[in-house]
Amino acid sequence: MAAAAPPPRPSDVPEPSMGPPETAPLGHPLFTRIRLATPLDVPHIHKMIHQMAVFERLSHLCTATEASLSSTLFLAPPFQSFTVFLLELSTSPLPPLSSPSPSFTPIEKTFNFDFPINDPEKDTFSVHYGDNQVVIGGFVLFFPNYSTFLGKPGFYIEDLFVREYYRRKGFGAMLLSAVAKQAMKMGYGRVEWVVLDWNVNAIRFYEQMGANVLPEWRICRLTGDALQAYENPNI
Repeated sequence: MAAAAPPPRPSDVPEPSMGPPETAPLGHPLFTRIRLATPLDVPHIHKMIHQMAVFERLSHLCTATEASLSSTLFLAPPFQSFTVFLLELSTSPLPPLSSPSPSFTPIEKTFNFDFPINDPEKDTFSVHYGDNQVVIGGFVLFFPNYSTFLGKPGFYIEDLFVREYYRRKGFGAMLLSAVAKQAMKMGYGRVEWVVLDWNVNAIRFYEQMGANVLPEWRICRLTGDALQAYENPNI
């Protein structure tokens, strides 16, 4: 009996792809940038200060106005006095700054989220670069101080604030890291700030960032009538 014909050669099986299927969603990228604030940003800074005061349950103490901010911020070169970093966000690549500051190179980072971030206030906190709409998501305000023990200057952070819709996504760490990086660049010895004792989420976040929370220290403050009493002191 004749030998059976050999079975047909199996067809080539394609190599499995290591990448995502072509139909798989690629997520929702969010392009971010930290840049120096300018006087044109005062309206946004003022609105965020008010939101921060409400969050901290201290709105009754917030008397800052756009005029008072404009007349006291931006009077000296960056990092020599009061300095503000702004967090910008966009769903498309950020356009270059038209007049970048020689004092600071903006920090850019792209995040990828499973879902888009819904910001009902985006139009209120928008800036426009030509046809590009960019949203302001937060800020940090800081200024130099000095440590006699270290014999070095440092930075004191007065405020670090991320708007409600962008919290717990890494943006606060990005702002804090920018200040710490600048301190290291300038040879400074420390970065300091205060945190409300009831804000356990913030305390945990700062500890995760490497900060030591010092419970033995207390804030002493002269303000309002107590400070005005020293206008003509009997020394």
